[in-house]
Amino acid sequence: MDGLELLKKDWKNQEVNLPKVSYDDLYKMIWKRSSSIVKWLFVISLCEFVLGIALNFFVMDDNYWKNLDKVDLREFTIALNGINLIIWLFFVYKFYKNYQRISSTSSTKKLMQNILKTRKTVKHYIGYMLISSAFVIVMYSFLIFYHYLHETHIENNPIKDFDTIDYFKFIGIIIIVLSIVLGGIWLFYRLIYGILLRRLKKNYTQLKNLDCD
Repeated sequence: MDGLELLKKDWKNQEVNLPKVSYDDLYKMIWKRSSSIVKWLFVISLCEFVLGIALNFFVMDDNYWKNLDKVDLREFTIALNGINLIIWLFFVYKFYKNYQRISSTSSTKKLMQNILKTRKTVKHYIGYMLISSAFVIVMYSFLIFYHYLHETHIENNPIKDFDTIDYFKFIGIIIIVLSIVLGGIWLFYRLIYGILLRRLKKNYTQLKNLDCD
């Protein structure tokens, strides 16, 4: 018997002595990891919601509302905050339901479906945060600008009149601010939620391979 055969024989003997991991054991490991990831997604979204409300309470003091009254935006702000609060609560609820579903999953196929649903919820949530932030910045900028022009027209003050260059400057500033704010939000969510989503995707791939074996 040559050296290669001896090595093969030794490897086979070691393989026999290694602990064998069953299909159920692998599934449980992936299921526990997935459940833990989705729980963290729910916890982070809940913390965001609570922190958002707390910040609003600190920011919305008497001076805040007085400044909004000057530009006639009190009612618009209240309505916008109400809608945002309802949609934000809806997403927190969706994260909780995803966690509940994955925690009670008993089959590989169902777990894979729930992972996909969770990933879709996160992507929709991030999309909403980006779109709503862009909407708020653009709407408030143009409403305040419109109010300023309206007041200028009433006062009939030619010094305050805007020419074409001033309009382009105004639009340029909005685009710059929008890019910075949305870029920051996108990086934040990519860092926080992106890590968890990549782990979920890895779990999904492992389940897919497990189901095909």
